[in-house]
Amino acid sequence: MNAKLITTTYDKNERRIEEKDLFSVVDCDRENEIINLYPFVTYQEIEGFGGALTDTAGYVFSLMDEEQKNSFIRSYFGPDDMRYSMVRIPIDSCDFSLEHYEADSDPADTELNQFSLSRIDKYITPLLDSAEKIYGERIPIMLSPWSPPAYMKTTGERDHGGKLKSEYRDVWARYISRYIKEYRDRGYLVSKLTVQNESKAVQEWDSCVYTAEEQAEFIRDYLYPRMRTEGIDDIGIYVWDHNKERVLDWAKVCFEGKTRDCVEGIAFHWYSGDHFDALRIVRDLYPDKKLAMSEACIEFSKFDSEDVLTNARRYAHEIIGDINCGMNLFMDWNVILDEEGGPNHAKNFCDSPYRFDKRSKTLIETPIRGYLWHFSHFIRPGSVRIGVSTYTDEFEVTAVKSGEDIVTVILNRTDEDKPAYIRMGEEVFETHIPAGSISTLTILNPSLG
Repeated sequence: MNAKLITTTYDKNERRIEEKDLFSVVDCDRENEIINLYPFVTYQEIEGFGGALTDTAGYVFSLMDEEQKNSFIRSYFGPDDMRYSMVRIPIDSCDFSLEHYEADSDPADTELNQFSLSRIDKYITPLLDSAEKIYGERIPIMLSPWSPPAYMKTTGERDHGGKLKSEYRDVWARYISRYIKEYRDRGYLVSKLTVQNESKAVQEWDSCVYTAEEQAEFIRDYLYPRMRTEGIDDIGIYVWDHNKERVLDWAKVCFEGKTRDCVEGIAFHWYSGDHFDALRIVRDLYPDKKLAMSEACIEFSKFDSEDVLTNARRYAHEIIGDINCGMNLFMDWNVILDEEGGPNHAKNFCDSPYRFDKRSKTLIETPIRGYLWHFSHFIRPGSVRIGVSTYTDEFEVTAVKSGEDIVTVILNRTDEDKPAYIRMGEEVFETHIPAGSISTLTILNPSLG
């Protein structure tokens, strides 16, 4: 069998890529230093990788010259690089917006006659249109609200949590459906919806709180019936959209009972830690539901903004763990931010795969982008995870069947080169994985027997 091994390392934040052609030899019953691949053991399908087109990302994009814009968009959505195949877009403003905004803020306008996406057209749709031009077709969109309009909430403001007032549940369901319809009437491909971003969080920025029971009731009695009336019930509804420590609690409420057939899956974030076993339990209990990583980023309030390599490795650790525990799709947060990690009306600064320095007019690629590439470039939509075992916990490994190839991603988080004998069936590839690297081994069109 033939394979190609591509390895990324960084020296002083400069990306170095090494490519090697490998040829298998017959397995001679070696016992040590083996990574086993089992293509006959299959798990979930991977729908793809993508990122968020926020108001902030669109604004930063607007500051670039045409050459920078073209290079940036091709990197993400062209056929030869990151190969992103989906995007997430906020419904109204979020923390990564230049300001608060709503499509309709009038409490008296219960028929939504004043509803307008003009503010979206300022920064988000120009970025989306540029992405689709390079992508060559409509990009599947996940929409997510951070807060209902202020007048619909118990607090009377977008920020600091609060709840949706019961008397506005029907109007809010129509408001969300109107958003979807407006996008679809323009030809955009809205395919997924999360009901509420970070359903438990009382944030300093746009936020709204639900219990699992409240969200299930809203979906069952208001949102799903409205979407069905509007002819948009083909869109996959996702619940929770918050950290993994409570995915099982919410899945149990929203995947059972009267909402079972209304909900496509559960969305989750990574900010409270690994909790990979929680995903595994949900996958085992509800094999017909999808698991979507809807948001992840390096928050500078939690992690050292200068420790870029450690942060990138944290990201790869997260992605591998999520894939191995049943994740179907991965959505990175902002596709681009400025040199500060914003702008952000709440000053909640974060990292992103690309940064744009407004002062020097320089487009900067971060190590997160280099690590993400090893997943999004090689693990194509429709890939299926396969069985893996590895000889040491110093390697983190995941593998998929992607088209006719077998793709294996290996993260070495140690400061030492590690040997690896990658075994599939009766054949073995002998190699080593450099210290602090991420590698992708693609076994080209193997005979699987």
